[in-house]
Amino acid sequence: MESQRVVVVVEDVGAARAALQWAVRNFIRAGDCITLLHVCPPARSRRRRRSLRLGGFQLALAFRELCNGIAEAKVEIVVREGEVGETVVATVNQLAATTLVVGLHDKSFLYRSTSPYERMRRVGCRVLGIRQHATTRDGSFNAELTQIETINLHSGRNGFQKAKSQL
Repeated sequence: MESQRVVVVVEDVGAARAALQWAVRNFIRAGDCITLLHVCPPARSRRRRRSLRLGGFQLALAFRELCNGIAEAKVEIVVREGEVGETVVATVNQLAATTLVVGLHDKSFLYRSTSPYERMRRVGCRVLGIRQHATTRDGSFNAELTQIETINLHSGRNGFQKAKSQL
C-alpha cells in the first residue's frame, strides 16, 4: 500500500490534540509521512515573531509525542506565519499532501472564513475534520469524524458533468 502524506493542523486546543489522536489510532499507517503544521499570526516586531514561532514549535513538539506509537512513520514539524486558513491551504498544496486533519472547535479557521467551502475547494486533498466530544470515565474521548467533500458541476457540450473532489 502506498504511503500517505498527512498534514495535521497544530493548535493549542483540545480538539486539535483529539484530531491527531484519532488519526494516529484510526488513519495513519506505518510508513506514512506526518507533517505537524502550526501557523503563527503575523507580528511586526522581530522579537514577537521569534517568540510566536518558538511557542508554535514547542507546541508541535508536544504533538509529536502523540505520534510515537507509529512504527516507521516520518514526523516533521513546519511552523509558518500568516493568516491561518490561507497558510494552511498553501502549505498543504505545496507539500502535495494526501490528507489534511483538522480539529474542529468553535474558533476553528474553517468557520472564520467568509466562504469556508470555497477555501476548502482549493485544498488539493481529502480533509478530515475531527470534533472532540466529552471525555469518558476511563480517560478516553469520543470523537466524531467529518470528511469534507465537494461536488462541482461543470457545463460542457453534453450538458452538466459532475466533477467530484474529495477534500
